[in-house]
Amino acid sequence: MAKYRADVKALKYYTNRGIVLPMIHTKSSVYTAILLVGDLVAYLFSLIVALGIRYGHMPGRTLIYVHLSSFAILFLVFIVINFSAGLYNKRSLLAPNRIPGLLVRTQAIAVLISVAFFYFLPTSITPKANLFIYAVVSTLLLALWRLVVFPVVSSARSQRAILVGVNGEIQDLFDEINNRSRYGITFVEKFEPASSTEETVLKIGESVCRNNASVLVVDLHNKTVESAIPFLYSLIFSGVQVIDAGKLFEGIFDRVPLSMVGERWLVENTGTSAVGRLVYDVVKRALDIFAATILGLVSLIFYPFVYWAIRMDDKGPLFIYQNRIGKNGKPIKIIKFRSMAAVDGSKHDDGGDYARGPMSSGDRSDMQVTRVGRFIRLTRIDELPQLWNVLRGDISLVGPRPELPALVSVYEKEIPYYNVRHLIQPGLSGWAQIYHLTHPHHVVAINETRDKLSYDLYYVKHRSFMLDLRIVLQTFKALISRRGV
Repeated sequence: MAKYRADVKALKYYTNRGIVLPMIHTKSSVYTAILLVGDLVAYLFSLIVALGIRYGHMPGRTLIYVHLSSFAILFLVFIVINFSAGLYNKRSLLAPNRIPGLLVRTQAIAVLISVAFFYFLPTSITPKANLFIYAVVSTLLLALWRLVVFPVVSSARSQRAILVGVNGEIQDLFDEINNRSRYGITFVEKFEPASSTEETVLKIGESVCRNNASVLVVDLHNKTVESAIPFLYSLIFSGVQVIDAGKLFEGIFDRVPLSMVGERWLVENTGTSAVGRLVYDVVKRALDIFAATILGLVSLIFYPFVYWAIRMDDKGPLFIYQNRIGKNGKPIKIIKFRSMAAVDGSKHDDGGDYARGPMSSGDRSDMQVTRVGRFIRLTRIDELPQLWNVLRGDISLVGPRPELPALVSVYEKEIPYYNVRHLIQPGLSGWAQIYHLTHPHHVVAINETRDKLSYDLYYVKHRSFMLDLRIVLQTFKALISRRGV
């Protein structure tokens, strides 16, 4: 055990020199890259096989190139469809039973797009019967690749790992890793750090030796563990991979472990002064204006029909205006198509006073969703007027959903760092709306909102054009499937 011990002088030596512990990420990104390349190979091979079936012989290079010039465009479209359907998400990687259904749906969409591409746009490919054969062959080859070949390619000998930390998210990490095989590691032991640095170092060293572990996953935000970083650094030279439990949790669950969030985390991950972030904000605002203008003009088609339906239903006003909390905690007023009314017709909005609990407020108990309101909520048509809020700069197309002031006042008292979500522009749709399936609707719900905040903080930390694109594609998918956001 001598080589695993770290004396006080060594701790001071490394700490004073600011040694930074290297960290590695989950294998999911590697698996995603393998899937992406494999899909492209399957699409290309499907084209060659389809041409062979159609013409009764192995296609020559010229025939392949003629078709590839048009199909290459479709291959990129197919990848985008797969991306939006979630075929490259970790949830799909870890749930093989979902793959057949997703493949059928994505292939159906791909065929429809291909038909439109070849039959309505000028191409040099004839006859169009090639498309039908290609659709059948590509579906079969994709299923073979995804369900048979990929599990073999991605399988690897699981490494023995140790988990060190104290909180509910550490247990979630332990259960998730040990119930799945695709992560490439198995936790053979889990324990909490000791009260002192020396005892923690001793426990970790003994556990590594006893279990012959090659991976150590540790909560680096724990104060005792943080002081033992020089010892963890020395483990790297003994062939032990050291992984930050917080980073691994984010990589697997797509959210931030709130128990590991503190002032240091906030300083490291919420900075807004970097040049790259400034460019992102400026370009994102330009894209918001462009997209909101186009979508806003298109949405005007719905306005007469919604107005007529609401007038026929209860003769109330078309719009309601609600106070919300925007960037930097500033109040904003968003506009929506009205979907509620009082039973006696005396008012058409509940005012958003939900701080006293679900359905307990006298201002709210007499409010009901109208017949038309039920439909426009289900189809998300009631949100269309908020495109003008995007144009005004109150909100963005993508960002944490703006919350009601009464609820914000409660959550800021009950949930640590809740106001961090207000550092950036709120949005029409966000990361939490896509992946947090139990988010509350206009009621005080501390636990659910705490979980929702973990997704909002993930977006605050990782926001980028690619993440925004992913949210937009997933939002369209949710709207088409009528799940809503």
